Amino acid sequence: MKKLPLWADLVLVPLISIVLAALISALVILAIGGDPVEAVSVMFEGALGSPYGWGYTLYYTTSFIFTGLAVTVAYHASQFNIGAEGQAQLGGLGVALVCLALPWPHWALALPAAMVGAALFGAAWAAIPAWLAAKRGSHIVITTIMFNYIAYSLLQYLLVTVLRPAGQMDPATARFPSGASLPTFHDIPGLSGIFSPSVPANISFFVAIIACVAVWVLLWKTRLGYQIRAFGKNEQAADYAGISRTKVIVISMLISGALAGLMSINNVMGEAERLLQNSAEGAGFIGIAVALMGRNHPLGVFLAAFLFGFLYQGGAEMGLWTDIPIELRLLLQGLVVLFTGALDEMVRMMITPFFRRKEAR
Repeated sequence: MKKLPLWADLVLVPLISIVLAALISALVILAIGGDPVEAVSVMFEGALGSPYGWGYTLYYTTSFIFTGLAVTVAYHASQFNIGAEGQAQLGGLGVALVCLALPWPHWALALPAAMVGAALFGAAWAAIPAWLAAKRGSHIVITTIMFNYIAYSLLQYLLVTVLRPAGQMDPATARFPSGASLPTFHDIPGLSGIFSPSVPANISFFVAIIACVAVWVLLWKTRLGYQIRAFGKNEQAADYAGISRTKVIVISMLISGALAGLMSINNVMGEAERLLQNSAEGAGFIGIAVALMGRNHPLGVFLAAFLFGFLYQGGAEMGLWTDIPIELRLLLQGLVVLFTGALDEMVRMMITPFFRRKEAR
């Protein structure tokens, strides 16, 4: 099949996928007796039409950026990391242990320490599947998805028997000291008049943007990044060029796990201010869709994360203010994944003849 222009591959194909997913979702809404126009209106108003909506949309976007970047780095090394969910949960454990270890005097000191804890715990949880893939030939999809369940069970055990304060009923850690509380958008000068105090979006959004730039520099401007991408494109050629298979798999998975773990500074440290049971909130799995739709490029990940943040917040508002069930947002997310992943080639086949005729003319 003829190769599409770069702009069509990066912009047009995902856009058509979104439109097709939206059209099918509209048909489903009609089938259950709903009004698609009302649904779209409520979603836009709930996600983008107010400072409250914007705040929650950016809050979800932040989590999805981290997990999307985690999947992206591993993907470029030909490793499909399905374990970002578990790595994010263990990253939350690292954040909690760091924040509870000391009476932090200021968030500027607590944040770097918590980031190190989150990255180390996330990377550690990715290390075993990485070693098994590199040394034993184990399938990375199987091992990482199994480690999600192990992470959930381990975290549940620790929260119930070890980390839960005496006299507390719910399985969660104690609240972090006030010095470990991250500034929300409301606390930032210049944004305090826009975002209300109830909005959980916090400065970890800017950390996520820095992470996008760092991943771009790593993959396209460093020797290690070149080795990762070369190995991902052709393992035999990379081996012939002297690129170590073990090194690329292990390092790329460690970086991937660290990025997934960093997600927890947004919701564990920035919003809940304590470690809860389901700290990842499904963001690890949504990161897979974000990476696919973002074409495994940091800029694409940022844009796709914003789209899924819009769907998450807008879908919640739609379920709250209309008769359409909130689960419909899962349908829309699933359809986006379907068209951008499994049916990506179908979308390309639809538009390739247009570019072929245009070139012939």
